[in-house]
Amino acid sequence: MDPGDAFAVLDLRVGRIMRAERAEGARKPAIRLWIDFGPLGLRTSSAQLTVHYAPESLVDRQVVAAVNLGSRRIAGFESQVLVLGLPDANGAVVLIQPEQQVPEGGRVF
Repeated sequence: MDPGDAFAVLDLRVGRIMRAERAEGARKPAIRLWIDFGPLGLRTSSAQLTVHYAPESLVDRQVVAAVNLGSRRIAGFESQVLVLGLPDANGAVVLIQPEQQVPEGGRVF
């Protein structure tokens, strides 16, 4: 498969976090997110972001997420998208986000 074709299959979009709360009952510390993807609507995600982010610091922040990987149930919560991040020097997640504000639902290309 051509690398360009493989990238085209992955649907990466920008969304705005509308709500965030600690995931009670999760085996690994996580935060539950409700993310607005504009025309794609509101989607949920569970993300291990607790080292660098408090739930209240995430609200209104834009993030990049893979929206077409399917859903998973994590500690009784449906995680519909995978929010993207990078590991810091200790392996904790640092979010990938747009440098400037962009419309929700915009596709990464």
